[in-house]
Amino acid sequence: MATKGYILIETAVGKTRNVATALKALAEVKSVDLVTGPYDIILVVEAKDLNSIGEFVTAKVHPLPGVNRTVTCLAV
Repeated sequence: MATKGYILIETAVGKTRNVATALKALAEVKSVDLVTGPYDIILVVEAKDLNSIGEFVTAKVHPLPGVNRTVTCLAV
């Protein structure tokens, strides 16, 4: 069974749409929503386990230009 995670992303000013476009191209991504509030994007991802989600965030989300900070919440 896959592990589902919600990744809350804070982006640099003016970079939200660029980050969202880049995220939509990643295989693990199930949905990308631009939102109001303290975060700019909520990303829904699925991977085989917790470690895979952690690796996804550190290897594919954090390096994107415009990503300032993330918070990962796992579905239970």
